[in-house]
Amino acid sequence: GVSVLIYDQICATEKRRRSKRGLRAPDRMRVMINSEICEGCGDCSIKSNCLSVEPIETELGRKRRINQSTCNTDLSCVNGFCPSFITIKDGEFTAADKPRPEIDATSLPLPETPSLERAWNVLFTGVGGTGVTTVAAIMAMAAHVDGNAASSLDMTGLAQKGGPVLSHLRFAREPEMISTGRVPPASADCVIACDLVVAAGGDALNLMDGERTAAYANSDVTPTSEFIRDRSKKFESDMLQARVKRQVQDFAAFDAEALAILYFNDAIYTNMIMAGYAWQKGQVPISLRGMYRAIKLNGVKAQDNMSAFDLGRIAAVDPSRLLAASDPRGTVTPRTLDELIEDRAARLQVYQDTDYALQYRQAVAQVRARESELDLGDRLTRAVATYAYKVMAYKDEYEVARLWTDGTFDKQLAETFKGGKIYFHLAPPIMSKKDADGHLRKKTFGPWMKAGFNLLKRFKRLRGTRLDPFGWTEERQRERALRDTYLDTLSRFTRELTPSNHKLAIAIAEVPDAIRGYGHVKEAAMDEAEQVLEELWTGWPQGDLPSTRTTLLAS
Repeated sequence: GVSVLIYDQICATEKRRRSKRGLRAPDRMRVMINSEICEGCGDCSIKSNCLSVEPIETELGRKRRINQSTCNTDLSCVNGFCPSFITIKDGEFTAADKPRPEIDATSLPLPETPSLERAWNVLFTGVGGTGVTTVAAIMAMAAHVDGNAASSLDMTGLAQKGGPVLSHLRFAREPEMISTGRVPPASADCVIACDLVVAAGGDALNLMDGERTAAYANSDVTPTSEFIRDRSKKFESDMLQARVKRQVQDFAAFDAEALAILYFNDAIYTNMIMAGYAWQKGQVPISLRGMYRAIKLNGVKAQDNMSAFDLGRIAAVDPSRLLAASDPRGTVTPRTLDELIEDRAARLQVYQDTDYALQYRQAVAQVRARESELDLGDRLTRAVATYAYKVMAYKDEYEVARLWTDGTFDKQLAETFKGGKIYFHLAPPIMSKKDADGHLRKKTFGPWMKAGFNLLKRFKRLRGTRLDPFGWTEERQRERALRDTYLDTLSRFTRELTPSNHKLAIAIAEVPDAIRGYGHVKEAAMDEAEQVLEELWTGWPQGDLPSTRTTLLAS
């Protein structure tokens, strides 16, 4: 077996750390995703295997975004077959120019900290590359500043970035009171759960005790490697919180990452906020003076880290003083059925024209009338309203051009970066070569492409006509066929829908949910969808659902 692993060069995570500390020049290129263009197919995650490509929930479903706080800028995500990526060369983050909300903790009461009559055990849980071990080391140093003993043991394995990390912190008056670096089973006095997935795992739960442990959690759930394999993976914070809560005597959770982004424009401060919260709760045996001194000794953005610690203290004592923070991964307010239909019709009018939007309204209305006539609720109509829009608003060259120039992304870009040169990464079928697998290769286009988009979007009326220069491609032909077949299916529903086949109709109507992406990625998804539809239609009109539902790959 392998005895020694030798790292021949620094990893991307270490490069990012050195850049943040000013030990090397920062990378000149950054990446952003236009979520309006993104289809949520996950090809970028597969190509990069990177957890900085995160999900963001939108009105039109789950998309992708780049977490700029953790991005290692290796640019491999750009290889995903999708036109939603841009790279910015020599752009500067605008965060430093934004006014920060005030953080004033001078009036907060000082908590009564543990007396250290015995060793006091604190467990930090997080993921690699987010600064968990650094904060743990600072807390251990704070104990030494106070004249006490402390040990810090980081269980990282080969985690590097994105893997589970457990930092065992043990505090005592004398070194002899600390017999081992690891927190013994069922002996954790405090768990600082910067990452709930790790905290709810067996290794961490085994260290908790229902009559001893207090646990404080960051309610935001960082995407795990499962998200790379399963693009629809749900991250159930409530379920994870419940799992931890059952193992402890005291539990509290709040969205520390959202506060870090709101107050500091950087998620890296999440862990220090969590440390401040636990300290203010009286669960960490160090002094405030010692903590501040240790932060200064660390030498990296000392004032910001002290402010983050104080922000956590405020969250523990008086959260009403904090500004309301929005979820950085997006939240979607449920719409009524009428609101959903109106929203999608308005989008289709912009996509094509009034007649196209009217065609959508009529298609949905006929299904709604039939479902209402049979007194079957509105689940089918809601599915039809959602996915009829999706198949009608397929993202061809004209739509991608419109979405690059409608101003929405420009605003987001200006809020994130200033200056720099923008590059687009596209694979136009007319001019792109194919790789060994027969897939189009992406090419890089400079800022001038924006003018090309402005021109191209004006020709959307050519869409689907004989004069459409892009309409001859197999992808566009299949997209139009999918749309027409779907609309024909809705007409069939109005004639043949019954209470017995209602659930089957919903399943058929929702099949387009799995059709995502561009080019060969989308074509593969359409192939899968056709197989699913073929299986589902075998149960029509009697309403027999397949005994074993076909599961789409990566659905």
